[in-house]
Amino acid sequence: MSQPPADESYARYALAVLVVVYVFNFLDRQILSILAERIKADLDLSDAQIGFLYGTAFAVFYALFGLPLGRLADLWSRTRLIAVGLSFWSLMTAASALARNFAQLTVARIGVGVGEASASPAAFSLLSDYFPPAKRASVLAIYSSGIYIGAGLGLGIGGLIVERWDHAWAGQAAPFGLRGWQVAFMAVGLPGLLLALWVRSLREPIRGQSEGVRQAPPPHPHPFREFFLELRAVLPPLTLLHLVLIGAGARAVALNLAAAVVLATAAAAMIAWLGTPPQWIALAVGLYAAVSWGQGLAVRDPAAFRAILHTPTLRYACVGFALLAFTGYGLGFWMPPFFLREHGVSESSAGLILGGSSALSGWLGVTLGGLWTDRWHRSSRHARLYVGMCTALLPLPFALLMLWTGSTALAFVVAFPVNLLTSMWLGPGASTVQDLVPTRMRAVASAFYLLVVTFIGLALGPYTIGRLSVGVGSLRWAMALSLLANAGALAMFLLAARHLAKDEAKAKRPSGG
Repeated sequence: MSQPPADESYARYALAVLVVVYVFNFLDRQILSILAERIKADLDLSDAQIGFLYGTAFAVFYALFGLPLGRLADLWSRTRLIAVGLSFWSLMTAASALARNFAQLTVARIGVGVGEASASPAAFSLLSDYFPPAKRASVLAIYSSGIYIGAGLGLGIGGLIVERWDHAWAGQAAPFGLRGWQVAFMAVGLPGLLLALWVRSLREPIRGQSEGVRQAPPPHPHPFREFFLELRAVLPPLTLLHLVLIGAGARAVALNLAAAVVLATAAAAMIAWLGTPPQWIALAVGLYAAVSWGQGLAVRDPAAFRAILHTPTLRYACVGFALLAFTGYGLGFWMPPFFLREHGVSESSAGLILGGSSALSGWLGVTLGGLWTDRWHRSSRHARLYVGMCTALLPLPFALLMLWTGSTALAFVVAFPVNLLTSMWLGPGASTVQDLVPTRMRAVASAFYLLVVTFIGLALGPYTIGRLSVGVGSLRWAMALSLLANAGALAMFLLAARHLAKDEAKAKRPSGG
């Protein structure tokens, strides 16, 4: 058998390293799920607050900082950026162990979100340069498989640590007064510092080399100046100052203030109706920052603004994939507490069984989804959207069976196809974005895509299920009701399919417009 070319071999090596990074990304994120019951008891939290910690507290800052960090990834060393971000989120994961109340844990989770925002926009851009377009969905799907490997490891490691530590020190003072959930945060956070050194050693590919570019463009003279400009565009209250300084005009400023008033009013109404003020304040701030960023982008880079926000396929597809994320994040986070409450299993059993099942099924689902998409794409340009449609429909009967069967064994078995089928969209989603914008805009377009997916999927999915669980008094029914989001996803993909051919052709023009 002939050996692959050196560049191809190195690309595969880089892909493997980036998969490990994404494993740590989701290991640090998902471990909160298996620790939730112990944290609730120690810090006296509700399901809605736990959903907020996993979802909104993390998601809003993950999404917002993804925009300036995506811009920095387009202008600076992507490998350095990932290494710095990995170091920061690893420290903040370990710092979660020191939290003594809801506010302190919220700050730590915000820090994890800020750090993790550095990874995927830069990684999507790197991998799109390492590999040709024909392999893009498969490669991005393999990268995205780190989600499920990391989530599975988080459940398994977290469950073992929390149960064994608390059992070993039951009735006596533990070292430094640490509880099992605190030790678990430290155990998964600190090793990321070593991984950051490995990431830093990766070589940067030439931007656009997978499309035939052979000479690297000159480095941007002031990448961090652009980063702070982008940060100013999304960090309230600097957002308003940013619009003034870039000359957006009185109309833009007036629209910005109107958006702030509308969002503040909506947040106040939601607080009065549903409670949980941090959820709605954070979400309103995040949405206001996203609106401000879009206004600033329209002034500073109108071509990128048009490519990202005036492309119908991209808009509809982003919302469609985000609604699939709503279901996936929501079910994925609440599945371990569901088994603990409804089936009476222990943390270690739930962590090992669900963790192993999630890692294998998620890896298979996201990988098969990418391979299936690339194969289907040879005969149909709509393949990525079609796989999204399949992901919206196929998991439904398995999810309902998992939730309503009285057999613990059968519920564990059915959890496997639920995780597999809800994960197939990741490769098609990421590659759809890459195909719909010019090469110079890929990282920032990825950041926008992740913003939509994160706001709808992560900021709302886990919290909504938690709030429904409080409202209807049943976690089972709350998880079942979340499946209605898949109907919205199906509708979005049908709308996106109507515009795909025209929008793909537009992205291939030299101007991208």
